[in-house]
Amino acid sequence: MFLQKIKYRESGVMLYGITPPKVGTTPERVAEIAEKTIDRLSSLDIDALVVYDVQDESARTKEERPFPFINALDPFAFASEYLGRLEVPKIIYRPAGKFSATELSDWLEEMHAHKFYPIFVGVPAPDFPVKTSLPEAYQIWEKHVDTSVIGAIMIPERHQVLKDEDMRMLDKMERGVSYFISQCVFNLDYAKKVVEDLAISCKSKQIDPPTIIFTITACGSAKTVDFMEWLGIHIPDQLKEDLKGDGDVLEKSVKVCLEIASELTEFCMARSIPFGFNIESVAIRKAEIEASVDMACRISQMLKDKGLRKEPEYIAAE
Repeated sequence: MFLQKIKYRESGVMLYGITPPKVGTTPERVAEIAEKTIDRLSSLDIDALVVYDVQDESARTKEERPFPFINALDPFAFASEYLGRLEVPKIIYRPAGKFSATELSDWLEEMHAHKFYPIFVGVPAPDFPVKTSLPEAYQIWEKHVDTSVIGAIMIPERHQVLKDEDMRMLDKMERGVSYFISQCVFNLDYAKKVVEDLAISCKSKQIDPPTIIFTITACGSAKTVDFMEWLGIHIPDQLKEDLKGDGDVLEKSVKVCLEIASELTEFCMARSIPFGFNIESVAIRKAEIEASVDMACRISQMLKDKGLRKEPEYIAAE
């Protein structure tokens, strides 16, 4: 169970992340997309499904967005109304600052009733008017601490610039956060640096480190590489050149993603940091979706080979 694995700081957590269908999609089409998603993921060995809240971050940068922004359906509504047949816990993202304290409290009650788990994220731009701060949102959630877990975001790129991601994480841990999902990792050194500094900080304060779940995302085209950079994901120059060079971008990126997952596994195991992976699938191209499913299977098997996940138990027919 996802809840138990986080509370007991078990390594080998496996998540799969999706975005809801776009606003304006007919209910019939939404149901069709949901059924295809359920059929695709039902056989995957995952502990929970992440459903993202899609925000327009254009105000964050002056750079032109490579792809036009299209708003998506509310992730909680999509998960609760359409994904019930997928019998894994759902992790729902929500920008706390967009909502009043009452709205957040009501939302958390609904989440708890469905046995969903929240992750509060920041607002899409620094000058966005905030109705509820993250510390206030965590305080509202506290009433569920015994029967739930709450996660937060970890951004290796921010640590590279500000050198304080470990302190931000410790602050959120004091407010009840027990696991962190990273931004998509393409710079292995950045991710390792956060883990190393967090391990040192936790040891100095004599506290157990939280679970770190690394987001792994394949990219299927040179334009997707540009979009990832626009989102703030750092791709080392040589890797970017390799991905955009001759050959299949998707095939090359999958290879890189699997290598990153393998290296982070060894790195975290050597430092006794509980960890896992979130295989992100936010593309609509069939080839990219299939690649994400394949990566989830291969990373899950790698974790089983390390003794970090158990093989599913089957009951023989009489």
